[in-house]
Amino acid sequence: MIKASELTKLYYSIGEVSQMFDVNTSLIRFWEKEFPSIKPKKNKKGNRLFSPKSILEIQNIYQLVKVDGHTLEGAKKALKNGEIEITEPDLNKEELIERLEGIRRKLVALR
Repeated sequence: MIKASELTKLYYSIGEVSQMFDVNTSLIRFWEKEFPSIKPKKNKKGNRLFSPKSILEIQNIYQLVKVDGHTLEGAKKALKNGEIEITEPDLNKEELIERLEGIRRKLVALR
């Protein structure tokens, strides 16, 4: 499982994303067509650039299709019905508090 905190770059190439999930780039492109929630940016050359949010969405699709064995239609329904959330799965209370305290320190420093 990929955590949002591990995704430090603003955008990732399709090759990097395919390596994260150990799948072919063609599968990522196919899922992009099948799932409208995956919307990579494209640069002037047409290369796909995936944001951390898109990568977490791909992770949810991967979980449903490859791990849980859903069909594509079943995965679409599960995402639509909110059976799986597009959030970081391993975010615990302590990490959340630590992040919020870091934001607080930054805001206080701006005063």
